[in-house]
Amino acid sequence: MPFSEAEIEEEQTHFANVIATFRQYARYSLAANNRRRKDYFTLPIEDRELLDSLKYKEKLAAVDHAILVNAQFINEIVANPEIFGDDVDSEEEGQAKGMQNQEDSVPNSIIKDSPCFIGHCHPEDNAHPHGHSHSSPLEGHSHSYEGPSRNLSSAVSGRARYRPNDHDMEKLRSTLKQLVRDWSGEGIEEREATYTPMKSALLEHFKEIPQTERGNLRVLVPGAGLGRLAWDVAKLGFTCQGNEFSHYMLLASFFILNRTDEIEKHVFYPYVHSFSNLPDNTAMLRPIAIPDVLPSSLPEGSNFSLVAGDFEEIYGSDDHDGESQAGQWDAIMTCFFIDTAKNVVNYLRIIHRILAPGGIWINLGPLLWHWENNTTNDPSIELTLEEVKDLARKMGFHISNERTIDTTYTNNTQSMLGYVYHTAFWTATRAA
Repeated sequence: MPFSEAEIEEEQTHFANVIATFRQYARYSLAANNRRRKDYFTLPIEDRELLDSLKYKEKLAAVDHAILVNAQFINEIVANPEIFGDDVDSEEEGQAKGMQNQEDSVPNSIIKDSPCFIGHCHPEDNAHPHGHSHSSPLEGHSHSYEGPSRNLSSAVSGRARYRPNDHDMEKLRSTLKQLVRDWSGEGIEEREATYTPMKSALLEHFKEIPQTERGNLRVLVPGAGLGRLAWDVAKLGFTCQGNEFSHYMLLASFFILNRTDEIEKHVFYPYVHSFSNLPDNTAMLRPIAIPDVLPSSLPEGSNFSLVAGDFEEIYGSDDHDGESQAGQWDAIMTCFFIDTAKNVVNYLRIIHRILAPGGIWINLGPLLWHWENNTTNDPSIELTLEEVKDLARKMGFHISNERTIDTTYTNNTQSMLGYVYHTAFWTATRAA
């Protein structure tokens, strides 16, 4: 259906605000660190001398340096991201150069066809308390949808420059930790705990299919985040499509997948934004290098794509890009995803409808219902694990291979605090 001018403007404005958040990361983060300096100078001189003996001021200087390194990396992510076009916002261009080292063009808001991306993009709900992170009970993940192409600069011209708040910055900080989880050597433990059993279940289900014929099998990964699970599935030879909503995730994943040509090319400091629960300075100040694999190393002839769009709107409609979705997916892999639903009944209904006869639904995740107690008057249906499984059976699924898998999510492995999710794993097939 056509989009109203208000919806178009909302999309453009939201994306402009996301870009502003990326660009103002350094200013915002340096100001937060400078608050610690101000607090230091409120102390009695004898207390400051004791902190000096601990090299407290040197630690603050090291954090400043890490923030500037992060800012350079973050600015590279939003430098001419071709998925959104290449229009330049003249108002923003050139501002904060001294703070952020560079200023790049503000892109258009619509994803274009590319080696790893197809589809369209839609604004995230700014009031939604989740980026794509499960690092604490207050964080989560998100998604997006088809929208009409417009020049982004027209949406931001003539209005005040957007000032990101801590909620915006938390989405960006969460994206940095997601990069660790999906694309670093440090993230291997979390990926082994979550992605490995899902990939093993996929291979087991299709073990009778020769490896050379896996490309005929279509696998969907909704809530794909930064794309590593979908990439891994394509690496196994399957035709794989990821689906993601968050502009933060889409910008970062496009950069990694399409603009990174060396292993460990990018270095950043994801843990410098909090001084809590640290056993030592290394836990906060250690650099992380990404990616741990070469994204372009997929086998020749691989079929891998990411679609930006709201899962329900893209896959729940009668057709997508002129193609009916009913029964078109041989496997659907939901990892930390089903609890993002406002209406989990519809999520499961869509999964059942688009799964091919003989196909498999592989699920792993907790039930951190993302819209519970929301302040936007959005509906939210929250079920227990047993209720979710009973609902799936009523929808026509046969559930098997149930077990609990313990895992962290975007965890700082050297922190004194870590949340462990007792995630539910199962495989399910459609009843005939």
